[in-house]
Amino acid sequence: MTDEFDSDFMRSTTNIDRPGNISSGLDSAVVLREQACVKIRESLRAGQQDMVDWQGGPLAVSAVPGAGKSTGMAAASAIAIARNGLNNRRQLIVVTFTRSAAANIKAKIRERLAQLSLSQGGFAVHTLHGLALNIAMRHPDLSGLNLENSTLVTPTQSHRLIRTCVELWIGENPRRYQVLLEGQQFDGEETERLRRQSVLRTEILPQLAKTVIHEAKSSGLFPEQLLEMNALASGDGYEILAVAGGLYQKYQALLRSREFIDYDEMILAALRVLDNPRARAIEQKQVFAVFEDEAQDSTPLQTKLLKILASETDSPNSLENFIRVGDPNQAINSTFTPADPIYFNQFCDECEVENKLATMDGAGRSTQVIIDAANFMLQWVNGSELAKNEKPFRDQTIKPVPSDDPQQNANPAPLGRGLELHTPRDIYHTVELIGQRVIELVEQFLPTDFEFARNEKAIDSDEASDGENSAKLPLENLKSMAILVRENKQGKFIKEVLENPQKHGLSFDLRKYGIKIEDVGERDRHSQVPWEILTLLQFLDRPHSPDYLKAALKILSDRQLIPKQDYNAFATSPEQFLYPGPLDPQQSEPVRKCRYFCCGLLQARLELPPYQIISFLALALQYDQTELATADKLAERVAIQTAGNNSMSTILGVISEIVSSERFEPVDADDKIEERYTSKGQLTIITMHKAKGLDWDCVFIPFLHEQTIPGNLRVLPQARFLGDFTLSEVARAQIRASLHEKYPLPNLGEAWEQADYLKKAEEFRLLYVAMTRAKSLLWMSAEKKGPFSWNKPENLQEQKPCPVMPILKQRFPGNAIW
Repeated sequence: MTDEFDSDFMRSTTNIDRPGNISSGLDSAVVLREQACVKIRESLRAGQQDMVDWQGGPLAVSAVPGAGKSTGMAAASAIAIARNGLNNRRQLIVVTFTRSAAANIKAKIRERLAQLSLSQGGFAVHTLHGLALNIAMRHPDLSGLNLENSTLVTPTQSHRLIRTCVELWIGENPRRYQVLLEGQQFDGEETERLRRQSVLRTEILPQLAKTVIHEAKSSGLFPEQLLEMNALASGDGYEILAVAGGLYQKYQALLRSREFIDYDEMILAALRVLDNPRARAIEQKQVFAVFEDEAQDSTPLQTKLLKILASETDSPNSLENFIRVGDPNQAINSTFTPADPIYFNQFCDECEVENKLATMDGAGRSTQVIIDAANFMLQWVNGSELAKNEKPFRDQTIKPVPSDDPQQNANPAPLGRGLELHTPRDIYHTVELIGQRVIELVEQFLPTDFEFARNEKAIDSDEASDGENSAKLPLENLKSMAILVRENKQGKFIKEVLENPQKHGLSFDLRKYGIKIEDVGERDRHSQVPWEILTLLQFLDRPHSPDYLKAALKILSDRQLIPKQDYNAFATSPEQFLYPGPLDPQQSEPVRKCRYFCCGLLQARLELPPYQIISFLALALQYDQTELATADKLAERVAIQTAGNNSMSTILGVISEIVSSERFEPVDADDKIEERYTSKGQLTIITMHKAKGLDWDCVFIPFLHEQTIPGNLRVLPQARFLGDFTLSEVARAQIRASLHEKYPLPNLGEAWEQADYLKKAEEFRLLYVAMTRAKSLLWMSAEKKGPFSWNKPENLQEQKPCPVMPILKQRFPGNAIW
C-alpha cells in the first residue's frame, strides 16, 4: 500500500507553490501536516501501515502479541482525524475493553495529534459500556434509563438479587424444582433432602442464573427465547434451558421493580435508542468511523451496537466505516463472559474474502527463542487431540521484525538462555529457584563497585522490607520482572515465602537487595472488604438463616480462619450447629472449630455497640494494614450515613447500598497502571489474566500442572446428585450452539463435552498470553509435587505437568534445566 499512499499524497500536492496557481494550492500548513502524516506512516511496521492507509469500509486487523496494536491504532486515528477534518461534531470513536486501555490509547492519540500540530479534538475514546451509557443517557425517553433514579449493580452468584429470583422461581415452579431435588436418584431421607435443598438454593441455581442471564442478555436473547430453545434441546429430564429462562424472567422483573440496571442493560438501552430512526440519525451523524480494540473480546450485542454507529445515515446499505483490531489467540475471557473468539474470527474471514484483512505478524517484544517457544506451543495445541473438531488457535505465527525496525531494542538479546524450563522438587523449591534467579539478575546488572548494606540488624528490622536500610539500587541498570500465576492464592503463597524464606528453610534473602514485591492480587482482595463485612453482619443479624450462615462460613474458610469442608451438611440446621443439645450427634473437631468462631462473633454482637462492630469484624478476619484502613473508611462512611439511627437494620441497609452501587472503592489511576506493575527493580506478582497488555524483561511462570492448565471442568461433590455435569455450563454450551446456529442443540453429554473443550482451549490461550509477556527471559516450571488445592498449599502430592512442558523440553532440550 506504500505506492498508493505516496501517489495520493503527490496528487494532492501537485499544484502547490506554482506561480500563478497559488489560489488552487493547499495552505502551507496543510502541506506540512501531510508531510508529517507521511513521516508517521514511515515510522510504522507493515501491518500498522495498513491501518493508516485505510480509506473507509470494514477492515479486520489480526495482530500477534507484541505487534504494536495500540501504536498502529493511535497513528491511524490521528491521520484519519487530520485528513478528514474531524472535530467534536463529527468524531472518530475508539472503543476498547478496559479503562486502563482507554487511558493508554487516548494518550497515544493525543501524542500523535501533537506531532501533526492539531488540537486534541476530533475523537473520543470509550469503554464499550461507557459508550453505551452515553448514548442511553442522551435519550432517556427512548432508552428507559435514568441514573438519577436507578442503581447500577453487578450481580454475583451470592448477590441478593440473584438469590431472590431463585426463591421466586422455586415458589412458582414446584414440579421442576422437585425434579432437580430428586436428581438421578433419591431415597427420600430427610437429612439428604435438606442438604440438597441448601445446595440447589445457594449454589446450583444461583450459578445457573448468573451464568445464563449474562450469556443470554449479552447476546440479545430474551427469556422467552430461552424457553423456546428448550424445545430444541434433546430431552435432559431437568429442562435446563426452561429453568434458566424462568430465572431470567424473574431477574428482569426484579430489575424493573427495584429500578436496578446492570452492565448488559446499558447495551440494550443504547440499542433501544438506535432502533428509533431519528435518534439513530442523530448519533450516526456525529460518528465518522469506529475503531475497536481487543475485538476478540466482543459479544454479538456489542458488535451490533458498533456496526450501527459505524454506518452512514444517508446510505444504510453502504459498508460500515469499521476497523476491528484484535488477536483471537489472546481471547481469554470467554469462559466467564459471553465473549467468544469465533465472532472476530468470522469477521476476519469475511474481510479476507474482500481483501480487507491486515495481519500484524511482526513483533519486536520478545527475543527469538521466546517467539519460537510460543509459536511451537500454538502449533502443538492446534495439532493435538483437543483440536479434532475445532482449533483453539488461529493459524498465525509470530515473526521477528526486520533489523531496521523503528522500535528501539526490538527483539532484544536473551538473558541467559532466554528460555529456562525447570522441574523443581516442589512448590517451595520453585520459590527458592525464583528468588535465586532474581538475585542473579539484580547482581548481573549492578555496577561493579556497588556494595550492599551489610548491617544484619537493619536487614532483620521491619523497615528493611521496604528497602530503606538497604543500598538504593540503580534502577536504570535493572530489569523489570514479574511472576505470573493462574490464581491469586498462588500469588499470596509466593509472596509469603519470598518475604519469609528462613521460616520455610530456604537460603535466599531478597531483603538486602531492596527489591519491592508488588502483589497485584492483594489490591484485589482489598476490594472485597465491604462485601465481606456485609456478609458477616447479615449472619450476626440473622444467625439462624441457612443462607447467611453458609455465606459467613465461606468467607471465614476463604480467609483460612476455620477448617474447609462441606458447609451444607450443618447449614441446613443452624440452631443445632450453633447450640447443640445433649441429645444431638457429637460434632467433629473441624465442626466444633467452626462453631466456636461463629459463637465468638455472636457474643461480640451482644456486647459491642453497633458502631464498633465493623472494626471488630475487620480484626476478627485478620485483615492486613491496607484492609484495616479500608474497613475503617467503611465504618466512617456508615457512621455518617446512620447518624441518629445506628440500628443494625440501618447499618445493613447502608452497606448493602454501598456494595450494590459499587461507589465505595476508589478507582486506581488508570494511566499509572502500567508504570505501577512494570517498574524496574520490582518483582510483580500478577495473574495471567491481569498480565494481558503488559510486558516485562523477565517473566516467571511457575506451577504449570495438568490439573490447572488445561485442567478439567469440576463438579463439586455436593452437586453430584444431579450427575457428572453442571447446569450452568450445559446451559452456556447450548446457548452458544444456538447463537452459532448449530442445530440440533447438543444434549447433556455433548454440551458438557463442548464446555470442557471451551475451558481447555482458553487455558492454553491463557498460557500463550503469559509466555508472550516476556522480552528477554521466560522462566517456566512444572513441580514434581504441588497441592491439590491452594487453600492448603502445605499438603503436597505428586502432580502431572502441564502437557506443554514435556513437549517444550523435547523441542528445546538445551533450555531444560533438571
